[in-house]
Amino acid sequence: MKKQNNAKIKKWYMIKAIIINLIIAFVITLIILFTVSTIFGNKVSLAIDLVNMVSVNADTKIISEIKFDEINNTLETYPEYGSRYANIKIDSLNIDLPLYYGDKLSILKNGIGQSSGGYFPGENGSIICMGHNTKSFLYALPQIKKDAIIEINASYGNFSYKVYDTKIVNMYNTDKLPIQKNEEILMLYTCYPVTGIGHKTDRFVVYAKRVFN
Repeated sequence: MKKQNNAKIKKWYMIKAIIINLIIAFVITLIILFTVSTIFGNKVSLAIDLVNMVSVNADTKIISEIKFDEINNTLETYPEYGSRYANIKIDSLNIDLPLYYGDKLSILKNGIGQSSGGYFPGENGSIICMGHNTKSFLYALPQIKKDAIIEINASYGNFSYKVYDTKIVNMYNTDKLPIQKNEEILMLYTCYPVTGIGHKTDRFVVYAKRVFN
């Protein structure tokens, strides 16, 4: 009986030691991640930016086969998912980036992505676009001012939008990115805050209405 009890005690101590070691390893990992984020955050961001710059520069072709019906405000032909069809510009922030149809990570590494759940420029509905918060992409977006102009220069026409509001929104609060057909509103967002590394649940959203020159 004593041998069985001793065996159980040894087993318990082994399990306890394993648990303690796991806790220590977890704490050390958190400390390392915090240190890397604090000390090397800018360098990591710079490295990501360099990779993104290569990706952006690798694709300069804009497809031209899209046809727009100006009478009905609809596209007669749509871009292929994952293809670049426009450029998005914010002169006040020195932003000029390719705009792609789609929002997968493989697309966002090349430029700004447009959600397939919304409308296209000129269709008089919600346009939802997003991009990474690195310095090569939308790092400067939180600095945007009210009345700033955002341009989308598509292969079928040029469209301008004036900023009227900005919000910090939780990624799960989809009500802040409404899809509607009553007015052409561009919603452009990036992860927030733009500094540091790691997963972020907030989004900085810019709201802009279409204006006609």
